[in-house]
Amino acid sequence: MSMTVASTSTASASFRYSKSRTGGVKPNIAAVRPRSLVVVRAEAQSINPEIRKNEEKVVDSVVVAELSKPLTAYCRCWRSGTFPLCDGSHVKHNKATGDNVGPLLLKKQKE
Repeated sequence: MSMTVASTSTASASFRYSKSRTGGVKPNIAAVRPRSLVVVRAEAQSINPEIRKNEEKVVDSVVVAELSKPLTAYCRCWRSGTFPLCDGSHVKHNKATGDNVGPLLLKKQKE
């Protein structure tokens, strides 16, 4: 898998607390120091090289007894903006790469 790495700089401040002579606590603001942020993005490649390639989209379902929602979809394409939950980004990924990856569905067991 090829990856693109972008680097940006950000600034942050750190805070330290020290006891004053009167016994209270007062904040000391340290100097602002730049930090680096590295963003890693995967290039458009197939995620699923060999599993069930004869299917249009690989979606697995698991029935769970105790869930708060009747259905929850978890991302398996690593492209979701709401990761770890699925937002449907696999559709665009599948069209761009010819892949067939789909979400993992957790379904609440019917009582």
